[in-house]
Amino acid sequence: MRIKAIYERSIALQGNIANAVVDFSKHTVSLVAIVSDQVRNGKTVTGLAFNSIGRFAQGGIMRERMIPRLMQADPTSLLDASGLHFDLSRISANIMRDEKPGGHGDRAGAAAALELAFWDLNAKLADEPAYQHIAKTLEQTPITQGVPVYAAGGYYYPGESSRKLAEELKAYQDLGYRVFKIKIGGAELAEDLSRIETAIKVAGDTGAVAVDANGRFNPSTALAYGKELAAYKLRWYEEPGDPLDYTLLAELGEHYQGSIATGENLFSAADSHNLMRYAGLRPDKDILQMDPGLSYGLTEYQKILALTTAAGFHRTQCIPHGGHLINLHIVTALGLGGCEAYPGVFEPFGGYSTQCRVDNGRVMPSDAPGFGLEQKTELAPHIDHLLGI
Repeated sequence: MRIKAIYERSIALQGNIANAVVDFSKHTVSLVAIVSDQVRNGKTVTGLAFNSIGRFAQGGIMRERMIPRLMQADPTSLLDASGLHFDLSRISANIMRDEKPGGHGDRAGAAAALELAFWDLNAKLADEPAYQHIAKTLEQTPITQGVPVYAAGGYYYPGESSRKLAEELKAYQDLGYRVFKIKIGGAELAEDLSRIETAIKVAGDTGAVAVDANGRFNPSTALAYGKELAAYKLRWYEEPGDPLDYTLLAELGEHYQGSIATGENLFSAADSHNLMRYAGLRPDKDILQMDPGLSYGLTEYQKILALTTAAGFHRTQCIPHGGHLINLHIVTALGLGGCEAYPGVFEPFGGYSTQCRVDNGRVMPSDAPGFGLEQKTELAPHIDHLLGI
């Protein structure tokens, strides 16, 4: 068994939305295809994946460094002992050959897109959904009753008003979501508090609303917001300041008694280790959001989970950033605490396929082989274009 070709295409996100820091209308994502020489049901078996949402496409890193390494490798050196699947530890090591330690930026997403495409490929070779294949390979017990899911929205749309925010969250409720996350930090504190109160009114429960500052605040502003947010008893207060400002997180944790969520902008086990050591996070209440699609893939994410477990965090406190099908399968496979979703946002990658029905705040992947990306209507034309179909 061998790789016949590897393709990457940069695809722009759709929609005119922004948070307190980023205009997502200018963002792109790398869609990747690993074409094997295997055939199932008359079709060539191809692994598909993408780097996660919220950064940029990394096609240059893949085409110039990582894809050539994979294509030049001895095909047998990439296989497991059975010769029937690709060995993901060998794949990861090959992707990173000759890369120096550190520098966990865009290359972490580039490596993740490739590595996750091999997970998709292996699952398709086994003719099973990715969550089942991942759980079996990593000797985990998958979730079978649906994972808790929250709708991430509440962005600062042009002309946004409390009425529009309420309409947005009610639409998520109609889709089966019961928990929401909205943005803060893109307006004055008073306006953000009004938005929070609107969200709570729609949700009917303060614990069903989380807020995300996207790293916007300096220490004094983070503490000022924390002082005002404390009375609401929200689900969590996310990314108050720069993701590497562990002192800010530690100081906030001393004053803010609610849950703090962080980690989506850390891209390696080494960064996660420092988060555990220096950020003063509280294993009894805080949420970890490290994202495999931004962190070299599932192989590295297993190391991250080992570090967080050793620091006293339970897997149910791990709720990856991302809001897409790939992380839905990973959360289900590894028994994590929940999943983000971007219903109708960040297309064609955000959200799930119609086969993944949200029922009273829970969702399960479909039984399609692999991650089921082909079932996502908005993404299917891009897959066909990538493969020249």
